[in-house]
Amino acid sequence: MTEPVKASLHPSRDGHRIGVLTLDSPASLNALSLPMIQALQRVLDRWEQDPTVVCVLLQGAGEKAFCAGGDIRSFYYRRQEESEQALFGYARDFFEQEYRLDHHIHRYAKPLICVADGICMGGGIGLFAGAGFRVVTEKSLFAMPEVTIGLYPDVGASWFLSRMPGRLGLWLGLTGARFNGADAIGLGLADHAIASGARAELLPRLAALSWSADADGRRDQIDRLLGSLCASPPLPAPVILPQQARIDGLMAGRTLRGVLDRLFDAELDEASLVAARETCRGGSPISRAILWRQYWQARRQSLAEVFADELALSVNCVLKGDFVEGVRALLIDKDRSPRWQAAQPGSDWLDAFYRWPEGKNPLIP
Repeated sequence: MTEPVKASLHPSRDGHRIGVLTLDSPASLNALSLPMIQALQRVLDRWEQDPTVVCVLLQGAGEKAFCAGGDIRSFYYRRQEESEQALFGYARDFFEQEYRLDHHIHRYAKPLICVADGICMGGGIGLFAGAGFRVVTEKSLFAMPEVTIGLYPDVGASWFLSRMPGRLGLWLGLTGARFNGADAIGLGLADHAIASGARAELLPRLAALSWSADADGRRDQIDRLLGSLCASPPLPAPVILPQQARIDGLMAGRTLRGVLDRLFDAELDEASLVAARETCRGGSPISRAILWRQYWQARRQSLAEVFADELALSVNCVLKGDFVEGVRALLIDKDRSPRWQAAQPGSDWLDAFYRWPEGKNPLIP
């Protein structure tokens, strides 16, 4: 395999092999491109079928990030250079293959350990959230900031945000608020914490395990190993969880308009809450409307159904929503002055974002 994903196999003490996948584009904070998605899928497929491979470790190269999100600049350039049909084809391929990969990770047949050391946002959380063993460090920094780029929290976020305690998932989706490793554990998004400096110990310690046990035994010994590497010093104090009562109050209600009115009019003293509110205020109205509907709808759906809805939503955000404009304002011209479309009255316009543009949605059986 060529860069920017490295794949390697390491022998265990008892003759099995540990697969290691490393996102290796530190200059871009390991931003996830379509070739990277395809490379990850190919190797995970192959290792899942290889009886000598007993465990997979997924990590990011460099000191700053596991994966800072998707490599989304390409959508802007394709909008400028290609036909509407070509743009549709690219958006379909990118998001379909990304969501198939994310869903595969959720269902992976072998133990898959993902270490989110440093920044983990957007598409990075899509890789992380489905892993069998989700590991944070004292450097972990998470966010789903899609409201700022005219998308919405995708990569299965509709599913896991709607299952977080209270209204914290709604808050994270509407505001793009950042949170740390301790928050991720409390929110049910992570399982273990190790020191960033202990990352180098993980592979040799995995290789030293006995892999002759059954599937449950293998998972138990991984749990024990990760527990023995627990972070020291401990993780920084959580930043979101202590605010839950206040956030639940701000997010109370069953209409988006009512929640936004309460949030925008609230007297807030905490700087992090003020910053999150201003991010929400400056975000795309279309993004906020999609997130609101997805938050409530995904509670009643399977993960596969959520990914199918997200595929239609994401492609339509590219074709007729605010996504390309958000990429322009944040990453291309960097003027941070996006020209958002207004959300229309009623629900017909939003229903249209759920309709597949052409033919049949490839994630619907």
